Amino acid sequence: QVQLVESGGGLVQPGGSLRLSCAASGSVFSINAMGWYRQAPGKQRELVALISRRGTSNYAESVKGRFTISRDNAENTVYLQMNSLKPEDTAVYYCYANSYYSSSAYWGQGTQVTVSS
Repeated sequence: QVQLVESGGGLVQPGGSLRLSCAASGSVFSINAMGWYRQAPGKQRELVALISRRGTSNYAESVKGRFTISRDNAENTVYLQMNSLKPEDTAVYYCYANSYYSSSAYWGQGTQVTVSS
């Protein structure tokens, strides 16, 4: 079992920045990839960014060039630096992790990001 605890959400103006953090605990050695998904009201949850244990990252096309995912394996923490935020980035952002050893997926509680003038 892995537990994910998020922080860093909030209200920002268009063009602003936020940095989300997610700390993992529990069976952390089972974690392979970590990342961030988001879900806007009435929309399906979508992948934002993913990072492997080695540090290889992938981004949704809508955030590429604006968001940066990073990972501190020693602290079992993943970050999402979000720059040049747009109103369409407004969503609940969920931390994600998967396991080397099973099909298990782990989710954080979600943190609200609102981009509005």
